[in-house]
Formats: sequence, structure tokens, C-alpha cells
Amino acid sequence: MKKNALFLLVLSLFLFALAACSEGGAEGGSDESASSGSSSDVIEIVWYPNESGNDMKGSRDAIAKVIKEATGKEVKHHLTTDYAIAIETLVNNNAALAFMGAVGYIEANEGNDAIQPVVVPSGPSGTLDDAIYHSWLAVDVDRQDEFKVDGEFSLDTIVDKKMSFVSNSSTSGFVVPSTTIIEYFAENGEYPDLTPEDLMEGGPFFSQVLFGNSHQGSAVNLINGSADVAAFCDNCVENYIELVEGEENRVGSIYRVKEDATEPFNTVVGEEFILMNVTPVLNAPIAANLEVLGAEDFKKIQEALASDETANNEEIFVPEDSDASGLFSKSDQERFIPVEDDWFNPIRELSN
Repeated sequence: MKKNALFLLVLSLFLFALAACSEGGAEGGSDESASSGSSSDVIEIVWYPNESGNDMKGSRDAIAKVIKEATGKEVKHHLTTDYAIAIETLVNNNAALAFMGAVGYIEANEGNDAIQPVVVPSGPSGTLDDAIYHSWLAVDVDRQDEFKVDGEFSLDTIVDKKMSFVSNSSTSGFVVPSTTIIEYFAENGEYPDLTPEDLMEGGPFFSQVLFGNSHQGSAVNLINGSADVAAFCDNCVENYIELVEGEENRVGSIYRVKEDATEPFNTVVGEEFILMNVTPVLNAPIAANLEVLGAEDFKKIQEALASDETANNEEIFVPEDSDASGLFSKSDQERFIPVEDDWFNPIRELSN
């Protein structure tokens, strides 16, 4: 793994901002080739555990409606409780579309080169320039001093702690934070040969390692005391928490679980955590299996998702001052933008 991979990731967020793209949609079928695709009367879309909750149903159904109107085909949702199952469903031609993290997309593309990105959500500017979200390392607010050296948060303090990740296929819930940890300890010489595998189990570095199987699950592992430190992403938990001190996505900022938080946060309402590390990450794509979907439906779905009408759909891009839950938030000009495979090369660098 390259020593400066994490720096290159942040830099590449801007270098790749002008990448062109294509987006896709519906579903699959009969005897057409991967280039022209196949076609059936149902388009199946698979969702990660993070987006499979009941609170996301409105957004999922709104996206399905866009796809149906673009293609004239019914849309079926595959809800999952495991990252690997979601990825395999797309790779094995059992779904036409998936909303997945960058690492999951890369794994799927390596397993089946018919899988290509359709769109990613933009940043507030409405462009790829700021099409990022954030990977967090968080700790209990009442124990924050345990994780500081000379008054500042330090990764030196996480050795021999109980750690919670999301899944080893999670971009912001494993690959990015594990890269951060490995590079830090390689530079200070304390653990020069640390590997991602060392961080997946208790013993080599952490005293215990948990996997939440979703960002929500990893966060709850921290908040309920099962873990000392947890990795999860900002936009995966934003529907359940509120900022109570500091600025969004800044080290030292404190968040509280909302009183009306739904599962799985309903058991930890009012509890607080603090951010000890924050890293920007490339936004996640909606990806398509062209062998299942077909080029014609891919183009139709891409155009529909990237349209102004979809960008202004408040069930898909939920206004940030709304009490409603949704897959994507709208603070300014957020929308879907087509991208190509090479836009994810900075994440590939971290994964190699």
C-alpha cells in the first residue's frame, strides 16, 4: 500500500472532478449481448444494509418510480443485511442495479466487467468538485481524554482498544479508516508491517474487532459500549443524529442521537459521541450490470436520474431542514451526475 495513498485520495477528489460518465438503470433479460444488453419486464435493484431500513423506503420507492417511468418496466427491490450478499447479487447477474460504496463497486467490477457506474450524487455545488462524504472515527464523549495526547486526539491511543468497523467491503467503514491507521503507524515506526488483515481481528493490534454490518450498526456498537472506537460515515447516520457542539465533520465535534431516532438508534437516544478523526471519501455510485440491464435501458435510466426533475425530487434529495429521512440530502445544488469507471481509481489505490 502506498505510503501517501490517503493524501492522493484527497488530492484526486479534484483531479478527477471533470471525469465524464454514464448512468444506468433498469433491468435485465433475455438473449442480448453485454454491449446491447438483455431486457426483461422487471428491473431489480439491490441495496446495502445501510439503505435497506424501513426509514429509507420512501427514497427507494421514489428512485424506483424514476426508473419505471424511464423504462416502462416494473422495479423490484433486493434488501440485504450483508455487504457481500449485495455485491454478489450484482456480480452474479441476479440484479441489474445497485447502490453501493466505491470499494463495493470496485470489487463488483473486478468480478464482472459488465458492471459499470451509472451516476454518483454530486456535492452541494452540483458538480463532482465536492462530491465527497466523510469517514469518521468516533469515541464516547465521556471518555475522550483517553484518546488524547497532550490535549489532542491521537491514533496512538487506539492500540489494544475494542474497535468496530462496518464491513471489510466498506469504503468509509473499513478501507479508508484502516488505511489511515496503517499509514500513521508505518510513519511513526511503531507498527511498520501492519496490514488490513491485522485490523480485522483481535490480537495483532486491537484487543477485539467487531463488524456492525452497516454504518448504523457500527455506530451503535460504539454508543452502547460494545466498542471503544468505531468507524462509520457521516451521511449514513445523519438521519439519526444532531450536532450539539463544533462544526460538521470536524475533529472534536460532538453529536447526539435524536430523541425520535428510529432503529437501531432507538435504544441509545440522547447518547453522545465525539469525532477523533475525519477523512473525505469519494461519493458512492449507483452501478449497473450491463449484461442484465442492457445499453438501451442504461441510457434511459442515466438520463432520467441525471435530470433536473430528479434533482428537484424531495423524496430523493431530501431538504436538509426536513424531518423526513432519505438516501440523499439537499443543501444547495445536489443532483446525480454520470461518471466513468476511472473516477474510482483513487479508491483503487487504497485497496491495492
